[in-house]
Amino acid sequence: MNDWPDGRNGEQGNGYGRRSAGGRPEGARVPQAQRRGVPQQSPGYGQGAGPGRDNGYGNGNGYADSYDGGYNTGQVYGGSGGAGGAGVPPQRGGGSGAGQAPDWRRRIKIGALVLVVTVLAVSIGTYFWADSKLRREVDLSVVIDRPDGGKGTNYLIVGTDSRDGMSDEEKKKLHTGSAEGSRTDSMMILHTGSNGPTLISLPRDTDVQIPSFKGSQSGKVFPAQTSHKKLNAAFAEDGAPLLVRTVEAKTGLRIDHYVEIGFAGFANVVDAIGGVDLDIPKAFKDKKSGADFQAGEQTLNGEQALAFVRTRYAFAGSDLDRTKNQQKFLSALASQTATPSTIINPFRFYPAAGAGLDTLVVDKDMSLWSLGSMFFAMKGVTSGDGTSMNMPIAGQSGGNLLWDEAKVKQLVSQLNNDEKVTVTGN
Repeated sequence: MNDWPDGRNGEQGNGYGRRSAGGRPEGARVPQAQRRGVPQQSPGYGQGAGPGRDNGYGNGNGYADSYDGGYNTGQVYGGSGGAGGAGVPPQRGGGSGAGQAPDWRRRIKIGALVLVVTVLAVSIGTYFWADSKLRREVDLSVVIDRPDGGKGTNYLIVGTDSRDGMSDEEKKKLHTGSAEGSRTDSMMILHTGSNGPTLISLPRDTDVQIPSFKGSQSGKVFPAQTSHKKLNAAFAEDGAPLLVRTVEAKTGLRIDHYVEIGFAGFANVVDAIGGVDLDIPKAFKDKKSGADFQAGEQTLNGEQALAFVRTRYAFAGSDLDRTKNQQKFLSALASQTATPSTIINPFRFYPAAGAGLDTLVVDKDMSLWSLGSMFFAMKGVTSGDGTSMNMPIAGQSGGNLLWDEAKVKQLVSQLNNDEKVTVTGN
């Protein structure tokens, strides 16, 4: 007699669990609750019975079919087996989980690389921008009968009264007049070498005889002139090549580079850097240049700076006193331009470079590196690392200044041999 309800009978109709071999009915088994964190140890109920193994109570996996639900097969609670199970601590290192600490070393390396690439790109772009603005218009290859080159580098720096590109209002403001063409208001030789820079002013009233030369435009060779003229006449006659030719013939120094700047460019550079600080030892006025200065330290804007370097009639010494002021101001300008606060500040560097380079005329072989070296050498003159002087003068004739030939010969020898300059000028 079967005392078990029909609903508990197995599929085989024998009243017991499927494949049951024992006399104990299935209903007599009591499912055992599994405690969290404690794995089943009994091979009859746990995972240890392996697939296909008959434990006498179930379907070969350790549990009867009717009690499969509610248990996650293959997962042991509180154990270390299944991934993602409760109680499993997050893995450390290498992963990309939300709890992973940021890799600061990698971020710093990437940031440094980006910074270096950016600086290089800006530097290269700035170089080509500035290089494209240089007006390489002077061809020194047309200069004939040149002296041999010595040690160091010689720059001929020329300030002209060129009004190129200036409006009538600017000419009036800067007291430049409206004369056509251009004339040299200042001429200097800057020598750079191992014994520091030497800046030598060549008075525009220097007595010269124009040597034979090849015309810069015609290519025709002109004979030497016997008449005595002022040095600035050479520029007025055939421009920069003849001025270089005349200076070389007069001094015996080979000019390596030529740099020329006009009125407008000079004033614009000064304004672009916010003015130039200068100590003026004595008050003076000059109606022709527009100069009106009190003694003492002051900041000169572009208009004032131009008046300062052009003034000659306010001084008893005429052109010699003016050349001293020109040297003093140009050295101060270079000192305040060639500084980190200007070079690395784009709001100062680009306006200053743009204003100067647009009106700067140089020789065809001039590089930005050479131009930069010139400015830093002029800064060295101001800082005391170099020497500034006028060409030694022995007297004058008919309003023209005569050089002291003995001193000039010694000076040129020291420059050509890149020796320390001991000669003094006026």
